[in-house]
Amino acid sequence: MGKLKDVFKVDKPIIGMVHLRPLPGSPKYDPVNMGMDKIISIALEEAAMLEQAGVDGVQVENMWDIPYLRSEDIGYETAAALAVGIHAVRNKVSIPVGAECHMNGADCALACAVAAGASWIRVFEGCNAFVSQSGFINAMGANVSRMRSRLKADQILALCDVNVKHGSHYIIHDRSVAEQAMDIESQDGDAVIVTGFDTGTPPSVENISKCKKSTSLPILIGSGLNSSNVNELLTAADGAIIGSWFKEGNNWKNPVSYDRTKEFMDKVIALRQA
Repeated sequence: MGKLKDVFKVDKPIIGMVHLRPLPGSPKYDPVNMGMDKIISIALEEAAMLEQAGVDGVQVENMWDIPYLRSEDIGYETAAALAVGIHAVRNKVSIPVGAECHMNGADCALACAVAAGASWIRVFEGCNAFVSQSGFINAMGANVSRMRSRLKADQILALCDVNVKHGSHYIIHDRSVAEQAMDIESQDGDAVIVTGFDTGTPPSVENISKCKKSTSLPILIGSGLNSSNVNELLTAADGAIIGSWFKEGNNWKNPVSYDRTKEFMDKVIALRQA
């Protein structure tokens, strides 16, 4: 577990999601009814609820900035607003905080993490490439590695996906999930994230196990973990990032549900103690 254990201090850490409402610059941003003050207020409320329900960390991201720009097109306004949100959440909770910027804006996320004091970033495509709803997405691992060195930010972890949700990976279909996990380790990643095809869709135990055997890095589940499959999937993995299941109605667009989160975390605690 190495660096991951240094951040979370527990086995099989669970990271909850704080989905910032539409930020300045995105098509759905509404400065009258949902300006930055209200965006931050909601984020703080949801982060505090996740912490109270027992999650081990929270990840702040611009999930509502639909449709997503590719990394090279993400504007200063997004970086500024995201950093403000991350910093506010970090000052609200006592658990570790991370950052993500869509679509694969790992350089933006890292800049925000440095400015806001976050502990990790999620990188949708650290190695190789895929075709997303936003178009062709290229690897960001080399950029992140150099930025971490330049900004003296080696303490900020890069959690990197393989065959990430929301896209087609046919362009690298001759590279297995296990081989992609090996790529992440060789290219300076700190953990491997395994997902299903879409938000709320779990990965298979088979893919988790293949990645586990191919690399010494921790393997995290990045989608679809819920109260019904937690024992099976989390037993095979080293932790998870959860968005939809912690929301009312299992819908990422809905508010965080304390009861759903608490019920799930009770099962995780029991699994750790088994």
